[in-house]
Amino acid sequence: MIGVKAFPPRPFSNPPFFRELSPHTMLLVVGLGNPDRQYADNRHNVGFMVLDELAFQCRAEPFKRKFNGDIGRANIGPSEALLLKPMTYMNASGDSVQPCAAFFKVAPADILVVHDELDLEFGDLRLKFGGGHAGHNGVRSLIARLGTPDFQRVRVGVGRPTASFKGDVADWVLQDFASTERAELPNYLKNAAQTVLDIATRGFQTAMNARNTRLKNKQSEATPDPPKPAKNS
Repeated sequence: MIGVKAFPPRPFSNPPFFRELSPHTMLLVVGLGNPDRQYADNRHNVGFMVLDELAFQCRAEPFKRKFNGDIGRANIGPSEALLLKPMTYMNASGDSVQPCAAFFKVAPADILVVHDELDLEFGDLRLKFGGGHAGHNGVRSLIARLGTPDFQRVRVGVGRPTASFKGDVADWVLQDFASTERAELPNYLKNAAQTVLDIATRGFQTAMNARNTRLKNKQSEATPDPPKPAKNS
């Protein structure tokens, strides 16, 4: 079972942060998932897992219940950011994100959403700005409530069902990770959290370009050179 990491809060003597935070917070980082304990280790909840890892790495303040979600504050990169886990269930995630963004005056382009992605293999991370929801109901809800698809996304690959899996993709994402995947999951979550930090520090476009370049280089290294034609003697 994958537990949530515990970590000591930073010393904090100011008034509660919902009154203290500037309404012009640079970045709202949203991890998508379902709130009940029965879903905690599901593939569909990898967004929550990444946000918990990010909160641990950044020594974020404890999450509080607000805007139909669990929300915390952290210093990410050069600025302060909000971390939000909607507690509305996946299909209504926008009912938490939109009110939070409106209250803090965060533009959709400054919202970074971390979610599971069927079309990427486990272990693969991709960055994307805007676009459709590709059948992901959490992303669909955000687009509907925000009125635009133009927000930042970290797509965390969970892969499609294996040939032996009996069920559809909805059943697949509501299953826990396989035992082989669970062994690799901690490093995967750390990598995803570091990706969010990279975006906050360098900007989304720069971080996306750098990641795409690394992926192309790895793919080139993995592809053998074609055999050279034999020389005529």
